[in-house]
Amino acid sequence: MLEAGAVLGRRPDTAALARVAGLTLLALLFLLAACSKAPVNSPYVRGAEAENVLYTAFSQRSPKYLDPASSYSADETPFTYSIYEPLYGYDYLARPYRLRPRAAREISQPTYYDADGKRLPDDAPGESIALSVYDIEIQPGILFQPHPAFAKDASGNYAYWPITGRGLEDKYAISDFALTDTRELTADDYVYGIRRLASPGVVSPILGVMSEHIVGLGEYGAHLRDVQKRREEQGEHGWLDLRQYGFDGVQALDAHTLRIRVKGKYPQFKYWLAMTFLAPVPWEADRFYQQPGMAEHNLSLNTWPVGTGPYMLTESIQNRRHVLTRNPNFRGDPYPCKGEPDDAQRGLLQDCGKKTPFIDQIVFSIEKESVPLMGKFLQGYYDVPEADDSSYGVAMQVAAGDSPEKAELYRDRGLQLLTSTEAQIYYLGFNWLDPVVGGGDTPEQAEKNRKLRQAISIAFDWEQYIQIFLNDQGEPAYGPVPPDIPGHQDLPEGLNRSVYTLEDGRAVRRPLDEAKKLLAEAGYPNGRHADTGQPLILHFDSAGGMGSNATVDWMRRQLKALNVELEVRATDYNRFQDKMRQGAAQMFMWGWVADYPDAENFLFLLYGPNGKAQHGGENAANYENPEFDRLFEAMRFLDDGPEKEALVHQMVRLVQRDMPWMFGFYPKSGGAYQSWIANAKPTQMVRNTLQYLRIDPSMRAERIESWNPPVWWPLWLLLAAALLGVYPAMRIIRRRERATALADASGRGKP
Repeated sequence: MLEAGAVLGRRPDTAALARVAGLTLLALLFLLAACSKAPVNSPYVRGAEAENVLYTAFSQRSPKYLDPASSYSADETPFTYSIYEPLYGYDYLARPYRLRPRAAREISQPTYYDADGKRLPDDAPGESIALSVYDIEIQPGILFQPHPAFAKDASGNYAYWPITGRGLEDKYAISDFALTDTRELTADDYVYGIRRLASPGVVSPILGVMSEHIVGLGEYGAHLRDVQKRREEQGEHGWLDLRQYGFDGVQALDAHTLRIRVKGKYPQFKYWLAMTFLAPVPWEADRFYQQPGMAEHNLSLNTWPVGTGPYMLTESIQNRRHVLTRNPNFRGDPYPCKGEPDDAQRGLLQDCGKKTPFIDQIVFSIEKESVPLMGKFLQGYYDVPEADDSSYGVAMQVAAGDSPEKAELYRDRGLQLLTSTEAQIYYLGFNWLDPVVGGGDTPEQAEKNRKLRQAISIAFDWEQYIQIFLNDQGEPAYGPVPPDIPGHQDLPEGLNRSVYTLEDGRAVRRPLDEAKKLLAEAGYPNGRHADTGQPLILHFDSAGGMGSNATVDWMRRQLKALNVELEVRATDYNRFQDKMRQGAAQMFMWGWVADYPDAENFLFLLYGPNGKAQHGGENAANYENPEFDRLFEAMRFLDDGPEKEALVHQMVRLVQRDMPWMFGFYPKSGGAYQSWIANAKPTQMVRNTLQYLRIDPSMRAERIESWNPPVWWPLWLLLAAALLGVYPAMRIIRRRERATALADASGRGKP
């Protein structure tokens, strides 16, 4: 028995092996049975692609400032302009850009007063106007989003003011508060929002600019700082109730009328009313977030804003995911019915008059690397790569031009790669204070220097630059005012005749022979000083060590065509800025992006009293022309219209002749959109674009399924391998069992 038992103890556990084999086969069969055509690589829950939700990404950190007084970064604007409602906005489709009311009833015209407080006529000379008063009517019935700051209990007291004890223990998001409520937007909310610009507890990058224009704002800020200092000395901390401290520059005349008093005449002030800096802030929200413990729980206006716009922030996981959800209290804003001539052909007017927003939710997910971001976009899992980034349309068009395979892929996907020339300019500036390329000390020297600048400007082939360095994604600049800005002139009127001629309606750069002739007339025949015979050497100042940069090599080649040498003086950024402030640079590259769509926002870069070296302004070239300055001073007081445009055209012609800049180029930007996105029109000036987009979720679901078919053949191979592996094992087990059985039988038969 012992011997037999020992033999039996060495037998393989055939039952266990059979169970393992059976379970393996069963698991594989279950996997195969689950095989379907549905994609298995989706980053979202099943069925999400069929919902009315737009998916996009952000590649950097989470937006840092969503408080309207502090927000100034482009990556914050998809949130702030969707959540808040400034008084004005821009027509989504119109070009040139045109203001339209948002929370306001209409675009209000100011009334003017002289220094003695006497009312002036609307056409009074700008220099006689000491005060502009804007009385802006706000639409009644606008409601704030649901928010716990407005919630009240059964007794009519604020439910979350004050929060005491352990009231914040489990609250890290607005959704953690059970009670919410709303109230109507009033003029006082705009008053409170503007007062917050000057609050000691708020960091606002726009306070300095607004203090120059809004009556008493600067003094109000100083007063608030004194108030805060006294409070701290008395041991008072926490919320500073700005309702108790006002100033005359901003007032609520009644519940729906806001008055803003502006120094002098400043027609461009209306554009600031389209920015979220001047958005309304309810005092209840300010008080709610100033309670002890809120900051430690990351609860503030910077993280959980409160607005009246089409969307509200309902989920915020820092550096991971943010969700905008349709504001249930939003009244609906009609989609525009007019646009540019080709907008109807592009299908951009099909939603004419329909109430926006069209999309229920917008989900922003973190994508730290561009490769997985673009991979998911091409798979259909992102509808727009990044809502705040206008470079994707340009980059993908360039990629399609370089790669036939990518071009075919983009066509097969039906991607919309849209570009537009933006309201910005890059130029190469001449320092007007420099004796060689500047304005000159005598009329004779001024004329010679002008001819030198013109010769250099002809030699610099910006069309070639755009082709090489921008992959044709830019437009040559003929003057300082970009397209879509009132006052810009297309060809032939806008042609820079110092550099170009017009042939068959096209701008053709003047030949190098003309440039060489101008160079000789400037005193540098064949690129050498007429008196000394020494070669003409020009200096280009730059930041960041551009000496070996391909751009600088290109610049050298342009001047070499005139036998002129270029010396690059590269320094670090701080040193470069110092040289610019001192007026020590000779030639430099500079750029400007419009704050608002007005020619004044570009022409002030050439206004003499704005000279950087002498006045610390933004006139980096230190250009000074008394006639230009006179026209600018007349133009800046004018309202939009033919008279203003005529002055703009005169100023442009002056600088085209003087050439303080080589005007360089207007860059293009644009967006990439899936085929199921409707109403896409890229722009950097209109910020509240998300409310106008519409998606076709059923098309998206179909395309995602067809683009991402699951690959099941590896499972079939695994099943076959399992079967091939199990069958020999079972045969061996059976053979051993028979052998063991025979051995046992033989052993039992011995005496």
